[in-house]
Amino acid sequence: MFIRNFFRVLATVLIAIAAIVIGQALWHNYEDRPWTRDGRVRAYVLNIAPDVSGAVTGLPVHDNQWVKRGDVLMQIDRSHYQIALEQAEAAVAEKKSVWALRVADARRRADLDNLVVSAEQRENSTLEAQSAYADYQAAQAQRAAAQLNLDRTTVRSPINGYVTNLQVQTGDYAIAGSARLAVIDSDSFWVYGYFEETKLPAIKIGAPVRIELMSGARLTGHVESIARGIYDRDNPQSRDLTADVNPTFNWVRLAQRVPVRIRLDPVPDGVLLASGQTCTVIVQTGAEADRAAANNAPASGAASAPAR
Repeated sequence: MFIRNFFRVLATVLIAIAAIVIGQALWHNYEDRPWTRDGRVRAYVLNIAPDVSGAVTGLPVHDNQWVKRGDVLMQIDRSHYQIALEQAEAAVAEKKSVWALRVADARRRADLDNLVVSAEQRENSTLEAQSAYADYQAAQAQRAAAQLNLDRTTVRSPINGYVTNLQVQTGDYAIAGSARLAVIDSDSFWVYGYFEETKLPAIKIGAPVRIELMSGARLTGHVESIARGIYDRDNPQSRDLTADVNPTFNWVRLAQRVPVRIRLDPVPDGVLLASGQTCTVIVQTGAEADRAAANNAPASGAASAPAR
């Protein structure tokens, strides 16, 4: 009887100890370990606007298409700009002939005797030749501007990326400086992890990071930077530029979340990244970080994997 009670008490004690150990480990993992479910995949989005106005005569891309730098995104009607270039070339030819005529007149007067041509006439002819040359240069600049406008009727992608939210159609009128489509830079993906301020002391620049997308895909990266400021909703600026202090105070203070930028390691093939995806971000520390560094270190004599 005594032995049975002893083992019963021992089992109870062991279960209680195990529960305490497991509870402490879970509490440490949840409260102290730098991780957050509030992560977002981000990328730079370029708004593409034509540099000239005109009707859209060509649209060789479709929504969500991948394009490389230099690919044609949109073609603006060239007719008006071709005519403007021809007019500018005609003006250049005219100004060039006038300049040649003024130079010839100045040289002819310079060779005449002082009794035939006065010094004032010589000086005036020289100035007229210089003025004609300035007009010729201005005409050349106008021709260059006309050529530039004609070239800009072809809108090309400045980056590698994905066309997104395509709304323009052939026949629409495009206005210079007004964005007509957007391209997501496929070479710029990163992750923002919004960590509670209580966990920031454990986050170090360069620390390895595990990223778990909601799709189930797993990525790795490193802490690139930590934001140095967020908006203070309790202290907005008043109309007369003085502090607008909230007279009430909430006794329950929630930890603010601060953005931490994560630089992604090469993304495995088959993993789809889209700006705005949510993910879990786990910053590795201590022995876990050492193991991650050892696993990511390239083998002796082997080249590191190229960036995606």
